[in-house]
Amino acid sequence: MKIALLDSGIGLLAAAAAVRRLRPDADLVLSSDPDSMPWGPRTPEDVVERSVHLARAAARHRPDALVVACNTSSVNALPALRRELEPEVPVVGTVPAVKPAAAGGGPVAVWATPATTGSPYQRDLIARFAAGVEVTEVPCPGLADAVQWADEAGIDAAVGAAAALTPPDVRAVVLGCTHYELVADRIAAALRRPRTPAAAGDLALHGSAEAVAAQALRRIGAEPAPAADATGSLTVLLGGRPAQLPREALVYAEGRLLAAGDRTPVGGARPV
Repeated sequence: MKIALLDSGIGLLAAAAAVRRLRPDADLVLSSDPDSMPWGPRTPEDVVERSVHLARAAARHRPDALVVACNTSSVNALPALRRELEPEVPVVGTVPAVKPAAAGGGPVAVWATPATTGSPYQRDLIARFAAGVEVTEVPCPGLADAVQWADEAGIDAAVGAAAALTPPDVRAVVLGCTHYELVADRIAAALRRPRTPAAAGDLALHGSAEAVAAQALRRIGAEPAPAADATGSLTVLLGGRPAQLPREALVYAEGRLLAAGDRTPVGGARPV
């Protein structure tokens, strides 16, 4: 079994680690292009072109499914990616977890990039899945880039600024960019509440990685097997070219989890 994941940068680590936890025996292909970040300010046509390029690079490794582990790419390029790959390769998109966050009744905050905040796409999600729930849209300028380059000071500044814009009575926060899931604990600490709700009044953070990973397995008819002994391979593509896992990825627990089973020789990618 082989699962490919696509993102502008290392935001795909969260979904890749979720797949690894569900199926340690799955081979993973990570296709990204951090030199082209950020994608949010780019035109939809540009995002489509870049997404298709990364998808084609991943498809050459013959995956059983492709996860679009990027909100911007999912919004702009999902139809094009499905035309390109399906039905041979199922394509699974990423949607901000507004629906489960609103299920608790709110108030809810949606943390997202400035380009996504207030966009018709996000407003439509809120209207469809959070009707009657108080929702605050919180722009997080610079946070995705700071996470991408493991800029500790930049992460602290961006998280602190977004936390200051988040109403103190929110019960749930939607992490509307896959990069944000890599610093979920720091976001929770900035909001000074537990990450997972254990009692009424606690605050929950809602990402998409676990749901996307589970959906990818369902699309190929695979069952979770977290106790599997085999460790799947890891192939890294940057801009379509074989590479190593970026050193910034190792700052995050998800990156270290993937690297633990990586047998890629230094200076190159593992052969397919």
